[in-house]
Amino acid sequence: MILTGLPPIVDNRARVLILGSFPSTASLAARQYYAHPQNQFWRILGEVIGQPLKDMGYPTRIAAVQAAGIAIWDVFASCERAGSLDTAIRDAAPNPLAGLRESTPALRRICFNGRMAARRIREVEAMGFEAVVLPSTSPAHAGMSFAEKLARWREALRP
Repeated sequence: MILTGLPPIVDNRARVLILGSFPSTASLAARQYYAHPQNQFWRILGEVIGQPLKDMGYPTRIAAVQAAGIAIWDVFASCERAGSLDTAIRDAAPNPLAGLRESTPALRRICFNGRMAARRIREVEAMGFEAVVLPSTSPAHAGMSFAEKLARWREALRP
């Protein structure tokens, strides 16, 4: 069965875009990015922008992220996948990243949330964006401490 991802969270204030690979089963069910309770995304991003994102309702969380100049999307628009692991992604169709330059004039940096997402790094660099690969916030990536992940994310998302 083909799964379809979520629409981008982006507006013309975006200076940084965080690209994941594809939403988890929990995220698809909730129709919310990073909905799995064990994913550290909202906790890390909240620390970076100084907002309690994890404790906010989803619409308020998104408004805070956009006000901070951050956009969220995934590299894949659709795929086949059993479960939520990136390694299970098959027959993935890419999201159209090429239109970002026109729709987000302030966008300068694209950060990849993990190595699977970073498979499109050369394409992003060819479009003239600074590209940074960050440690995945997924609970499956437990090889790095929260403090280490936070330090890397904080550096990449600096204004």
